[in-house]
Amino acid sequence: MYAGEDLSCARGPRLLFAGLGFAVEPGGALVLIGPNGSGKSTLLRLMAGLIRPLTGALTWGGKPLDGSDQPIAARLAYLGYLDAIKPALSAQENLSFWAALADPREAAARARLALEELGLADLADLPGRYLSSGQRRRLAIARMLVSGAPLWLLDEPTVALDTDGVSRLSRVVARHRDGGGMAVVATHAELSLPGAETMSVADYAPTTDFLEGAEPGGAA
Repeated sequence: MYAGEDLSCARGPRLLFAGLGFAVEPGGALVLIGPNGSGKSTLLRLMAGLIRPLTGALTWGGKPLDGSDQPIAARLAYLGYLDAIKPALSAQENLSFWAALADPREAAARARLALEELGLADLADLPGRYLSSGQRRRLAIARMLVSGAPLWLLDEPTVALDTDGVSRLSRVVARHRDGGGMAVVATHAELSLPGAETMSVADYAPTTDFLEGAEPGGAA
């Protein structure tokens, strides 16, 4: 189980949320909702270990994550707004690189299977620079498949996807969960995630927008 308790976080002098807690069990999914600026993306980055909370703690399997004996990076795959695609490399080469980082064994074969899963098999040899926005997004989702990570963190994964792309995304997340994986998704779009819990980050908005001692527009 991946969990957080009494989390608070700020962007500059602005306090985005406070007293926030979550828990995701193996096979579970958590959908983050809320208006723009409420802190969904920030919370995902916090969950990924890219930023530290002001207060609170993250735990994995009930044990605190302190960045040493319980490193979180090796246990998750993070999909943000940037698709992390090298324009000079083909779709197959991009994905094989990521697959080899996770596990060098049969990386190319696992990459080919992931391309098929996302409907990109016919574009395997096409350089990344020629992929459309939707195709690039599919390739980024395929990167999650080859990561082998039990925890997927997805920030607006449906951006630029057509109906078929959204359906494929729903299916790969479902299979990930069926295998005991976990998913946390921040989205404004409809995405089929049966049994997922929903959390509104806006519900954890603090009573004051700014950190104590910080002036609006100034440094924290």
